[in-house]
Amino acid sequence: MNRNGSAGVKRPRSDDRALWDIVMGIYGYQAVLLCHELKLFPFLAGEPRTLQEIADAMNIASRPARALLQVCVALKLVQAQQGCYSLTAVAADYLLEDSPVYFGGFLDYTLAHRAVLSYDALKSAVLTDSSQVYGSAGLYESHEERKELARAFTRMMHSHSVAPALAWPKQIDLSGHRTMLDIGGGSGVHSIGAALCWPGLQAIVLDFPSVCEVAEEYLARHDLRNRIRTHTGNMWQDPFPPADVHFYADIFHDFPPGKCRYLAGKSFASLESGGLVIIHEMLYNSDKTGPFTVAGYDVSMLLWTEGQQFSGGELSAMLAEAGFVDIAVTATLGYWHIVTGIKP
Repeated sequence: MNRNGSAGVKRPRSDDRALWDIVMGIYGYQAVLLCHELKLFPFLAGEPRTLQEIADAMNIASRPARALLQVCVALKLVQAQQGCYSLTAVAADYLLEDSPVYFGGFLDYTLAHRAVLSYDALKSAVLTDSSQVYGSAGLYESHEERKELARAFTRMMHSHSVAPALAWPKQIDLSGHRTMLDIGGGSGVHSIGAALCWPGLQAIVLDFPSVCEVAEEYLARHDLRNRIRTHTGNMWQDPFPPADVHFYADIFHDFPPGKCRYLAGKSFASLESGGLVIIHEMLYNSDKTGPFTVAGYDVSMLLWTEGQQFSGGELSAMLAEAGFVDIAVTATLGYWHIVTGIKP
C-alpha cells in the first residue's frame, strides 16, 4: 500500500471481542439447548465422565462432543479435571430434573417453539409489531381458549420462576399481612414461595380455569392447599377477591404502559388502606442502558406479547400515579427485583 493510501488506516480504539461475543453467543445458547436435549447434564450427575463416555452416551462422535463440552465449560456449567467432566453447582442446581429449582422446563418450551424463535420470526415481529408465537390473538386470549397451550406455558413459567420465588419473600416483611392475591399467578409458584417463608400468610392464585388446574397440582405437591387456594377469573374483567397484598409476577412486562397503569389503578381501588402491592420483574437499570440480559428479554417480548421490560423508575412512577406511597425497588435474585408500594 502506498504512503497516501495508508495514511487513513488507523488502529481501532478497542479490540473486536464485543463483536465476536455477540456473533458467537447464539451458538452457545444452541449448544446448551442441544446438551439439554441429549441429556448431557443428568448423565454427568452421577460421577465424572471421560470424553469418550460422554460421546457414547449421546451417540455422537468425539469431535462434536468435545465442542459441546467446551461451550459448557466456558459457560461454567461443566468443569474439566484430569481428563474427566462433571457438573458445576449451577448446573446441578438448575439443570437436573430432581432439583427444586429445575430450569429445564423453560428450555423444553424453547425447543418446542424453536421454529418460531428464529431470526425470520424476530424480523417479522419487528416489522409488524405483533406476536409470532400467538399471532393476532395474543398470549392471554390464546390461553383462555386453548387449554393445553395454557397448561404448557404455565409449566414453563413455573420452571423459570422457582428460584426467584424462593428469594423475594425474604426481602420484604409480610408478617403483618393476611392474604396475598397472586394476580395472573400461573402455577402458584410465587404464592408457594411466600407461604413457605411466611407461615401466617394465606394466598389466592387468580388465573384462567385451565391454569388454575395446573396450580392445584403444584399446591397439592407442596401440601399447601389449606393455605393457598385458586380463584378462576380474568384480571381485566372480574373484580379482585379480598386481599391485603396484590402480587404481580411477570405480568406488567406482558403489556404496554397504558394497560399496566390500569392494573395499578385497579389494585389501588381494590386494596384497603395499608394494603401492599408488589410487582416482580426483571428490570432495566435507571437509564435503561442495560443489563444486556434484560435488553435481550425486552427483544424476546416482541415474539411473545405486546409488552416490554421496564426500569424500576418506570414501574415506581406507575404506582405513584395510581396513588401508592412509600414506593421502593429492591433487588432479590440475579436480575430480578420487586417494586413495592403501600395504599395510604
